[in-house]
Amino acid sequence: MENNKNILREETINFAIEISDICDNIKGCSVYINQLLRCSSSIGANLHEAKYAQSKADFINKLEIALKESYEAEYWLELLFRKKKLDEITYKTLINKCGTIRRKLIASVTTAKKKQ
Repeated sequence: MENNKNILREETINFAIEISDICDNIKGCSVYINQLLRCSSSIGANLHEAKYAQSKADFINKLEIALKESYEAEYWLELLFRKKKLDEITYKTLINKCGTIRRKLIASVTTAKKKQ
């Protein structure tokens, strides 16, 4: 189980870095880019915070916040794609990575709630 957590942690860090690198090259849309940067990095930050949760409820709450941030990241990615600030290959790659993270977070929340 610990290895799966480390894999997810690495995926969230890599996702945030990739988003940051791509956003560095987008001109205009600074409000949208800022939102995407914030939510994409918040996924991993909340996952990391969950590791130091004060209770099982706090742990689940942090995972659920990370999950919400992943949904938000998908929204901003779609918006930037529709504004033609992201090409289709980049958009689909990032959506797939975010979806993988989201599915793992859903599984983690489900497991944590069963053990509560």
